[in-house]
Amino acid sequence: MNETKDNTVRVVFISLLLDLLAFTMILPLLPALLDHYKEIEKEHGLYSTIMYRMKSIQIFFDAPDKVSTVLFGGFLGSMYSFLQFLGSPIIGALSDIYGRKPLMLLCLIGISLSYLLWALSANFGIFVLARFVGGISKGNISLAMAIISDVTSPKMRGKAMALVGIAFSIGFVVGPMIGAFFAWISSNNREGTWYVIPALFALFLALSDLFFVNYYLKESLSLKHRATTLAKGLSGAISYINPVDLFQFNGVLNLNRQDQQDLKILGRAYFIYLFIYSGLEFTLTFLTHHTFGFTSMQQGWMFLGIGLIMAVLQGGWVRHIPPNKTKTISELGLWLIIPAFICIGVASNVQVLCIGIFLFAVSTAMVVTCVMTLVTRIGPEHQKGVITGIFRSLGALARACGPIVASSGEFK
Repeated sequence: MNETKDNTVRVVFISLLLDLLAFTMILPLLPALLDHYKEIEKEHGLYSTIMYRMKSIQIFFDAPDKVSTVLFGGFLGSMYSFLQFLGSPIIGALSDIYGRKPLMLLCLIGISLSYLLWALSANFGIFVLARFVGGISKGNISLAMAIISDVTSPKMRGKAMALVGIAFSIGFVVGPMIGAFFAWISSNNREGTWYVIPALFALFLALSDLFFVNYYLKESLSLKHRATTLAKGLSGAISYINPVDLFQFNGVLNLNRQDQQDLKILGRAYFIYLFIYSGLEFTLTFLTHHTFGFTSMQQGWMFLGIGLIMAVLQGGWVRHIPPNKTKTISELGLWLIIPAFICIGVASNVQVLCIGIFLFAVSTAMVVTCVMTLVTRIGPEHQKGVITGIFRSLGALARACGPIVASSGEFK
Protein backbone atom coordinates (compact mmCIF):
# COMPACT_ATOMS: atom_id res chain seq x y z
CA MET A 1 0.00 0.00 0.00
CA ASN A 2 2.80 2.39 0.88
CA GLU A 3 4.46 1.58 -2.45
CA THR A 4 1.22 2.47 -4.26
CA LYS A 5 0.97 5.75 -2.37
CA ASP A 6 4.61 6.61 -3.09
CA ASN A 7 4.07 5.84 -6.76
CA THR A 8 0.99 8.10 -6.86
CA VAL A 9 2.96 11.00 -5.38
CA ARG A 10 5.70 10.48 -7.98
CA VAL A 11 3.14 10.42 -10.80
CA VAL A 12 1.59 13.67 -9.53
CA PHE A 13 5.03 15.29 -9.31
CA ILE A 14 5.97 14.33 -12.88
CA SER A 15 2.56 15.44 -14.16
CA LEU A 16 2.89 18.83 -12.48
CA LEU A 17 6.42 19.25 -13.81
CA LEU A 18 5.34 18.57 -17.42
CA ASP A 19 2.41 20.94 -17.01
CA LEU A 20 4.48 23.76 -15.49
CA LEU A 21 7.23 23.48 -18.11
CA ALA A 22 4.64 24.00 -20.84
CA PHE A 23 2.91 26.78 -18.88
CA THR A 24 6.01 28.84 -18.06
CA MET A 25 7.83 28.56 -21.39
CA ILE A 26 5.46 31.15 -22.88
CA LEU A 27 6.55 33.85 -20.41
CA PRO A 28 9.69 35.07 -22.28
CA LEU A 29 7.74 34.91 -25.55
CA LEU A 30 4.87 37.19 -24.48
CA PRO A 31 6.51 40.52 -25.41
CA ALA A 32 7.38 39.22 -28.90
CA LEU A 33 3.89 37.72 -29.27
CA LEU A 34 2.23 41.03 -28.39
CA ASP A 35 4.48 42.83 -30.87
CA HIS A 36 3.57 40.23 -33.50
CA TYR A 37 -0.18 40.69 -33.08
CA LYS A 38 0.22 44.47 -32.95
CA GLU A 39 2.01 44.34 -36.29
CA ILE A 40 -0.34 41.97 -38.13
CA GLU A 41 -3.60 43.60 -36.96
CA LYS A 42 -2.58 47.07 -38.21
CA GLU A 43 -4.99 49.16 -36.11
CA HIS A 44 -7.79 46.60 -36.54
CA GLY A 45 -8.86 43.68 -34.35
CA LEU A 46 -9.01 42.86 -30.65
CA TYR A 47 -5.43 43.85 -29.86
CA SER A 48 -5.80 47.35 -31.25
CA THR A 49 -9.17 47.79 -29.50
CA ILE A 50 -7.73 46.89 -26.10
CA MET A 51 -4.61 49.00 -26.62
CA TYR A 52 -6.80 51.98 -27.60
CA ARG A 53 -8.60 51.67 -24.24
CA MET A 54 -5.26 51.48 -22.44
CA LYS A 55 -4.08 54.60 -24.22
CA SER A 56 -7.25 56.39 -23.13
CA ILE A 57 -6.49 55.55 -19.50
CA GLN A 58 -2.91 56.68 -19.96
CA ILE A 59 -3.98 60.05 -21.40
CA PHE A 60 -6.63 60.56 -18.70
CA PHE A 61 -4.04 60.14 -15.93
CA ASP A 62 -1.32 61.95 -17.92
CA ALA A 63 0.92 58.91 -17.40
CA PRO A 64 4.09 57.99 -19.35
CA ASP A 65 3.93 55.76 -22.44
CA LYS A 66 5.22 52.69 -20.59
CA VAL A 67 2.02 52.58 -18.51
CA SER A 68 -0.20 51.30 -21.32
CA THR A 69 2.15 48.36 -21.92
CA VAL A 70 2.39 47.56 -18.21
CA LEU A 71 -1.39 47.63 -17.78
CA PHE A 72 -1.92 45.57 -20.95
CA GLY A 73 0.35 42.84 -19.64
CA GLY A 74 -1.24 43.11 -16.19
CA PHE A 75 -4.77 42.63 -17.47
CA LEU A 76 -3.77 39.78 -19.78
CA GLY A 77 -2.03 37.95 -16.94
CA SER A 78 -4.89 38.65 -14.54
CA MET A 79 -7.44 37.19 -16.96
CA TYR A 80 -5.75 33.78 -16.81
CA SER A 81 -5.71 33.81 -13.00
CA PHE A 82 -9.32 34.99 -12.82
CA LEU A 83 -10.40 32.02 -14.93
CA GLN A 84 -8.54 29.72 -12.54
CA PHE A 85 -10.48 31.40 -9.74
CA LEU A 86 -13.74 30.47 -11.45
CA GLY A 87 -12.78 26.93 -12.41
CA SER A 88 -10.68 25.46 -9.58
CA PRO A 89 -13.28 25.11 -6.78
CA ILE A 90 -15.95 23.69 -9.10
CA ILE A 91 -13.50 21.16 -10.58
CA GLY A 92 -12.38 20.25 -7.06
CA ALA A 93 -15.97 19.78 -5.92
CA LEU A 94 -16.80 17.62 -8.95
CA SER A 95 -13.76 15.46 -8.22
CA ASP A 96 -15.17 14.76 -4.74
CA ILE A 97 -18.17 13.17 -6.48
CA TYR A 98 -16.78 11.57 -9.66
CA GLY A 99 -13.19 10.91 -8.61
CA ARG A 100 -9.88 12.68 -9.12
CA LYS A 101 -8.65 10.95 -12.28
CA PRO A 102 -11.62 11.72 -14.61
CA LEU A 103 -11.49 15.41 -13.71
CA MET A 104 -7.69 15.46 -14.00
CA LEU A 105 -7.91 14.02 -17.52
CA LEU A 106 -10.61 16.56 -18.43
CA CYS A 107 -8.36 19.40 -17.26
CA LEU A 108 -5.37 18.09 -19.20
CA ILE A 109 -7.48 17.75 -22.35
CA GLY A 110 -8.52 21.40 -21.98
CA ILE A 111 -4.91 22.49 -21.41
CA SER A 112 -3.78 20.56 -24.52
CA LEU A 113 -6.56 22.22 -26.53
CA SER A 114 -5.34 25.64 -25.37
CA TYR A 115 -1.86 25.00 -26.78
CA LEU A 116 -3.35 23.74 -30.04
CA LEU A 117 -5.33 26.99 -30.30
CA TRP A 118 -2.14 28.93 -29.62
CA ALA A 119 -0.43 27.15 -32.51
CA LEU A 120 -3.40 28.10 -34.72
CA SER A 121 -3.68 31.69 -33.43
CA ALA A 122 -3.55 33.66 -36.67
CA ASN A 123 -4.90 36.68 -34.78
CA PHE A 124 -4.95 38.01 -31.24
CA GLY A 125 -8.57 36.93 -30.69
CA ILE A 126 -7.65 33.24 -31.12
CA PHE A 127 -4.65 33.71 -28.82
CA VAL A 128 -6.93 35.17 -26.11
CA LEU A 129 -9.32 32.24 -26.63
CA ALA A 130 -6.37 29.88 -26.12
CA ARG A 131 -5.53 31.62 -22.83
CA PHE A 132 -9.22 31.46 -21.85
CA VAL A 133 -9.42 27.69 -22.41
CA GLY A 134 -6.10 27.17 -20.61
CA GLY A 135 -7.14 29.26 -17.60
CA ILE A 136 -10.51 27.61 -17.09
CA SER A 137 -8.85 24.16 -17.36
CA LYS A 138 -6.14 24.88 -14.80
CA GLY A 139 -7.88 22.99 -11.98
CA ASN A 140 -5.32 20.20 -12.35
CA ILE A 141 -3.09 21.83 -9.74
CA SER A 142 -5.73 21.84 -7.01
CA LEU A 143 -6.58 18.25 -8.02
CA ALA A 144 -2.92 17.31 -7.59
CA MET A 145 -3.02 18.64 -4.04
CA ALA A 146 -6.24 16.75 -3.35
CA ILE A 147 -4.70 13.51 -4.68
CA ILE A 148 -1.68 13.94 -2.42
CA SER A 149 -4.03 14.53 0.49
CA ASP A 150 -5.89 11.32 -0.40
CA VAL A 151 -2.84 9.06 -0.38
CA THR A 152 -0.70 10.47 2.45
CA SER A 153 -1.01 10.44 6.21
CA PRO A 154 -0.95 13.77 8.11
CA LYS A 155 2.57 12.94 9.26
CA MET A 156 3.92 12.47 5.72
CA ARG A 157 1.75 15.08 3.99
CA GLY A 158 4.17 17.98 4.46
CA LYS A 159 6.95 16.05 2.75
CA ALA A 160 4.68 15.17 -0.17
CA MET A 161 3.29 18.71 -0.47
CA ALA A 162 6.84 20.05 -0.66
CA LEU A 163 7.19 18.11 -3.93
CA VAL A 164 4.48 20.36 -5.37
CA GLY A 165 6.61 23.36 -4.44
CA ILE A 166 9.69 21.72 -5.95
CA ALA A 167 7.77 21.11 -9.20
CA PHE A 168 6.82 24.79 -9.27
CA SER A 169 10.40 25.88 -8.61
CA ILE A 170 11.85 23.64 -11.32
CA GLY A 171 9.08 24.61 -13.73
CA PHE A 172 9.65 28.32 -13.22
CA VAL A 173 13.41 27.89 -13.67
CA VAL A 174 13.57 25.51 -16.65
CA GLY A 175 10.34 26.53 -18.44
CA PRO A 176 11.35 30.16 -19.09
CA MET A 177 14.78 28.95 -20.21
CA ILE A 178 13.07 26.77 -22.84
CA GLY A 179 10.99 29.76 -23.86
CA ALA A 180 14.11 31.95 -24.01
CA PHE A 181 15.72 29.34 -26.28
CA PHE A 182 12.79 29.54 -28.69
CA ALA A 183 12.88 33.36 -28.44
CA TRP A 184 16.57 33.27 -29.38
CA ILE A 185 15.93 30.96 -32.33
CA SER A 186 13.17 33.21 -33.64
CA SER A 187 14.96 36.50 -32.86
CA ASN A 188 16.20 36.79 -36.43
CA ASN A 189 12.98 35.57 -37.98
CA ARG A 190 9.80 37.12 -36.60
CA GLU A 191 7.97 36.86 -39.89
CA GLY A 192 4.89 34.71 -40.42
CA THR A 193 3.97 32.06 -37.86
CA TRP A 194 7.24 31.83 -35.90
CA TYR A 195 5.29 31.08 -32.69
CA VAL A 196 3.99 27.75 -34.04
CA ILE A 197 7.13 25.80 -33.07
CA PRO A 198 7.09 26.75 -29.34
CA ALA A 199 3.31 26.28 -29.29
CA LEU A 200 3.64 22.78 -30.73
CA PHE A 201 6.37 21.97 -28.21
CA ALA A 202 4.04 23.08 -25.40
CA LEU A 203 1.33 20.91 -26.97
CA PHE A 204 3.75 17.97 -27.02
CA LEU A 205 4.45 18.42 -23.29
CA ALA A 206 0.72 18.70 -22.53
CA LEU A 207 -0.16 15.58 -24.53
CA SER A 208 2.71 13.70 -22.88
CA ASP A 209 1.25 14.71 -19.53
CA LEU A 210 -2.22 13.59 -20.60
CA PHE A 211 -1.11 10.13 -21.76
CA PHE A 212 1.20 9.73 -18.76
CA VAL A 213 -1.61 10.46 -16.28
CA ASN A 214 -4.07 8.27 -18.16
CA TYR A 215 -1.69 5.32 -18.05
CA TYR A 216 0.00 5.63 -14.65
CA LEU A 217 -2.32 7.54 -12.29
CA LYS A 218 -4.54 5.38 -10.13
CA GLU A 219 -7.79 6.75 -8.73
CA SER A 220 -7.00 8.01 -5.23
CA LEU A 221 -10.51 8.66 -3.89
CA SER A 222 -12.35 5.46 -2.98
CA LEU A 223 -16.10 5.22 -3.50
CA LYS A 224 -16.82 5.19 0.23
CA HIS A 225 -15.11 8.56 0.67
CA ARG A 226 -16.89 10.33 -2.19
CA ALA A 227 -19.48 13.04 -1.78
CA THR A 228 -22.98 12.33 -3.04
CA THR A 229 -24.02 15.78 -4.27
CA LEU A 230 -22.27 18.90 -5.51
CA ALA A 231 -24.40 21.11 -3.28
CA LYS A 232 -27.97 22.35 -3.12
CA GLY A 233 -28.72 23.29 -6.70
CA LEU A 234 -27.69 26.56 -8.29
CA SER A 235 -27.09 28.26 -4.95
CA GLY A 236 -24.54 25.60 -4.10
CA ALA A 237 -22.73 26.04 -7.41
CA ILE A 238 -22.59 29.81 -6.89
CA SER A 239 -21.02 29.29 -3.45
CA TYR A 240 -17.94 27.91 -5.20
CA ILE A 241 -17.28 31.14 -7.15
CA ASN A 242 -18.82 33.83 -4.94
CA PRO A 243 -15.88 35.52 -3.13
CA VAL A 244 -17.95 36.04 0.02
CA ASP A 245 -18.82 32.34 0.16
CA LEU A 246 -15.26 31.35 -0.67
CA PHE A 247 -13.77 33.30 2.21
CA GLN A 248 -16.42 31.78 4.50
CA PHE A 249 -15.88 28.25 3.04
CA ASN A 250 -19.65 27.85 2.69
CA GLY A 251 -19.16 25.32 -0.10
CA VAL A 252 -17.63 22.83 2.36
CA LEU A 253 -20.18 20.69 4.18
CA ASN A 254 -19.96 18.84 7.50
CA LEU A 255 -17.31 21.11 9.04
CA ASN A 256 -17.25 21.64 12.75
CA ARG A 257 -16.92 25.21 14.01
CA GLN A 258 -13.21 24.97 14.82
CA ASP A 259 -12.29 23.54 11.40
CA GLN A 260 -14.26 26.25 9.62
CA GLN A 261 -12.60 28.96 11.70
CA ASP A 262 -9.15 27.52 10.97
CA LEU A 263 -9.90 27.42 7.24
CA LYS A 264 -11.11 31.04 7.30
CA ILE A 265 -7.90 32.21 8.98
CA LEU A 266 -5.68 30.23 6.61
CA GLY A 267 -7.71 31.33 3.58
CA ARG A 268 -7.45 35.03 4.41
CA ALA A 269 -3.74 34.80 5.19
CA TYR A 270 -3.13 32.88 1.96
CA PHE A 271 -5.10 35.41 -0.11
CA ILE A 272 -3.34 38.46 1.37
CA TYR A 273 0.07 36.84 0.97
CA LEU A 274 -0.46 35.88 -2.68
CA PHE A 275 -2.06 39.26 -3.44
CA ILE A 276 1.12 41.00 -2.27
CA TYR A 277 3.39 38.31 -3.76
CA SER A 278 1.84 38.43 -7.24
CA GLY A 279 1.97 42.23 -7.29
CA LEU A 280 5.71 42.17 -6.62
CA GLU A 281 6.26 39.21 -8.95
CA PHE A 282 4.64 41.08 -11.83
CA THR A 283 6.25 44.49 -11.25
CA LEU A 284 9.73 43.23 -10.34
CA THR A 285 10.83 43.09 -13.98
CA PHE A 286 9.69 46.69 -14.53
CA LEU A 287 11.43 47.82 -11.32
CA THR A 288 14.74 46.20 -12.21
CA HIS A 289 14.55 47.44 -15.80
CA HIS A 290 13.62 51.07 -15.14
CA THR A 291 15.53 51.59 -11.86
CA PHE A 292 18.61 49.40 -12.25
CA GLY A 293 18.77 49.00 -16.02
CA PHE A 294 18.61 45.21 -16.00
CA THR A 295 18.72 43.56 -19.39
CA SER A 296 16.49 40.58 -20.23
CA MET A 297 19.45 38.28 -19.59
CA GLN A 298 20.09 39.81 -16.15
CA GLN A 299 16.41 39.42 -15.29
CA GLY A 300 16.63 35.81 -16.41
CA TRP A 301 19.51 35.22 -13.99
CA MET A 302 17.49 36.94 -11.26
CA PHE A 303 14.52 34.60 -11.68
CA LEU A 304 16.87 31.65 -12.00
CA GLY A 305 18.32 32.58 -8.60
CA ILE A 306 14.85 32.90 -7.06
CA GLY A 307 13.82 29.50 -8.42
CA LEU A 308 17.00 27.77 -7.27
CA ILE A 309 16.71 29.17 -3.74
CA MET A 310 13.13 27.94 -3.53
CA ALA A 311 13.96 24.52 -4.97
CA VAL A 312 16.89 23.97 -2.60
CA LEU A 313 14.89 25.02 0.47
CA GLN A 314 11.81 23.01 -0.45
CA GLY A 315 13.77 19.93 -1.45
CA GLY A 316 16.29 19.96 1.38
CA TRP A 317 14.54 21.52 4.37
CA VAL A 318 10.85 22.38 4.04
CA ARG A 319 9.78 18.87 3.07
CA HIS A 320 11.44 17.51 6.26
CA ILE A 321 9.76 19.94 8.67
CA PRO A 322 8.05 17.96 11.50
CA PRO A 323 4.22 18.20 11.47
CA ASN A 324 4.18 20.02 14.81
CA LYS A 325 6.47 22.75 13.39
CA THR A 326 4.52 23.45 10.18
CA LYS A 327 2.41 26.27 11.65
CA THR A 328 5.45 27.98 13.21
CA ILE A 329 7.43 27.89 9.96
CA SER A 330 4.49 29.27 7.95
CA GLU A 331 4.19 32.16 10.43
CA LEU A 332 7.92 32.85 10.16
CA GLY A 333 7.61 32.92 6.38
CA LEU A 334 4.76 35.44 6.61
CA TRP A 335 6.88 37.71 8.82
CA LEU A 336 9.86 37.47 6.44
CA ILE A 337 7.91 39.07 3.59
CA ILE A 338 7.93 42.40 5.50
CA PRO A 339 11.73 42.98 5.48
CA ALA A 340 11.81 41.56 1.94
CA PHE A 341 9.45 44.25 0.67
CA ILE A 342 11.19 46.97 2.66
CA CYS A 343 14.58 46.06 1.17
CA ILE A 344 13.20 45.92 -2.38
CA GLY A 345 11.21 49.13 -1.93
CA VAL A 346 14.07 51.26 -0.58
CA ALA A 347 16.87 49.64 -2.59
CA SER A 348 19.18 52.22 -4.12
CA ASN A 349 21.78 49.65 -5.15
CA VAL A 350 21.81 46.07 -6.42
CA GLN A 351 23.18 44.67 -3.13
CA VAL A 352 20.15 45.79 -1.09
CA LEU A 353 17.86 44.62 -3.89
CA CYS A 354 19.46 41.16 -3.81
CA ILE A 355 18.92 40.92 -0.03
CA GLY A 356 15.24 41.70 -0.54
CA ILE A 357 14.90 39.19 -3.38
CA PHE A 358 16.65 36.51 -1.29
CA LEU A 359 14.22 37.06 1.63
CA PHE A 360 11.35 37.06 -0.86
CA ALA A 361 12.38 33.64 -2.22
CA VAL A 362 12.91 32.18 1.27
CA SER A 363 9.50 33.45 2.42
CA THR A 364 7.73 31.96 -0.60
CA ALA A 365 9.41 28.57 -0.14
CA MET A 366 8.18 28.45 3.45
CA VAL A 367 4.67 29.93 3.23
CA VAL A 368 3.03 28.27 0.23
CA THR A 369 4.06 24.70 1.07
CA CYS A 370 3.40 24.96 4.82
CA VAL A 371 0.01 26.65 4.44
CA MET A 372 -1.19 24.04 1.95
CA THR A 373 0.04 21.29 4.28
CA LEU A 374 -2.00 22.81 7.13
CA VAL A 375 -5.05 23.04 4.87
CA THR A 376 -4.96 19.38 3.87
CA ARG A 377 -5.15 18.36 7.54
CA ILE A 378 -8.56 20.00 7.99
CA GLY A 379 -12.00 18.63 7.13
CA PRO A 380 -13.49 15.25 6.18
CA GLU A 381 -11.84 13.09 3.52
CA HIS A 382 -14.75 13.40 1.07
CA GLN A 383 -14.38 17.20 1.09
CA LYS A 384 -10.62 17.45 0.40
CA GLY A 385 -11.18 18.21 -3.27
CA VAL A 386 -13.45 21.18 -2.66
CA ILE A 387 -11.25 22.49 0.19
CA THR A 388 -8.08 22.47 -1.93
CA GLY A 389 -10.10 23.80 -4.86
CA ILE A 390 -11.31 26.75 -2.80
CA PHE A 391 -7.78 27.51 -1.64
CA ARG A 392 -6.51 27.29 -5.19
CA SER A 393 -9.33 29.61 -6.23
CA LEU A 394 -8.51 32.12 -3.49
CA GLY A 395 -4.91 32.06 -4.67
CA ALA A 396 -6.00 32.59 -8.28
CA LEU A 397 -8.25 35.50 -7.22
CA ALA A 398 -5.28 37.06 -5.40
CA ARG A 399 -3.11 36.58 -8.49
CA ALA A 400 -5.83 38.16 -10.63
CA CYS A 401 -6.08 41.27 -8.43
CA GLY A 402 -2.45 41.69 -7.40
CA PRO A 403 -0.89 42.55 -10.80
CA ILE A 404 -3.68 45.02 -11.66
CA VAL A 405 -3.33 46.89 -8.37
CA ALA A 406 0.46 46.82 -8.52
CA SER A 407 0.63 47.96 -12.15
CA SER A 408 -1.84 50.77 -11.36
CA GLY A 409 0.90 52.19 -9.15
CA GLU A 410 2.68 53.18 -12.37
CA PHE A 411 0.26 56.09 -12.62
CA LYS A 412 1.81 57.73 -9.56
